Amino acid sequence: MNVVTETPQFNSQDCGNCPIRHRAVCSRCETNELERLEEIKYYRSFEAGQTVIWSGDRMEFVGSVVSGIASLTQTMEDGRTQMVGLLLPSDFVGRPGRELAAYDVVATTDLVMCCFRRKPFESLMEQTPHLAQRLLEMTLDELDAAREWMLVLGRKTAREKIASLLSIIARRDASLKLHADRQIMVFDLPLTREAMADYLGLTLETVSRQMSALKRDGVIQLKGKRHVTVPDFARLMNEAGDDSDGGMAV
Repeated sequence: MNVVTETPQFNSQDCGNCPIRHRAVCSRCETNELERLEEIKYYRSFEAGQTVIWSGDRMEFVGSVVSGIASLTQTMEDGRTQMVGLLLPSDFVGRPGRELAAYDVVATTDLVMCCFRRKPFESLMEQTPHLAQRLLEMTLDELDAAREWMLVLGRKTAREKIASLLSIIARRDASLKLHADRQIMVFDLPLTREAMADYLGLTLETVSRQMSALKRDGVIQLKGKRHVTVPDFARLMNEAGDDSDGGMAV
């Protein structure tokens, strides 16, 4: 059984001031709908490395990532594991209508989630078109991203994989902060080199070598291992093998 911690600094947070409000599942909700969500909402925090939910466990809640990153992991019968997805801020955890978790969800970094009790949330979805419509949009975006990620893993070079992952995180960070400038981007990389290697199907040495190469070539600037500046986002997208005006859905 997971030990979770309620997060006092979020307990009284007003939905209107939520940092993920404009991207979350509740982004289309009217005031009266937000009030109903407030009745079933609570916050939970998880430490880096802690399991949020095990595959096959009963899902008693659904919710949105407020801060931090979690990974979706699948374990094979022989014990081998594979990271199959990342959950970034504003991403939704859980599937209404599905009682059991399909994947292990593990906090990659310290994680804060805005949670809703599953049964009341399902009932509210039936009565709230804005909620159901937004969740459908997010599900379709997730499907598009999964299809694009198949291309990244199956066809791209190591350098293109690294650039693709950096571009995804950069765009998500910019959208959460409502940055208008998509040329120069500055963000903190939330993943260790080991986690990047696991997610991309590369060795740790390859990840480190390609990050150094991107830095040497001026595609990115690094301060320490985590603080990343992208001086020309279009160039990063070209390195990823994607169009500078589009690329993967986030």
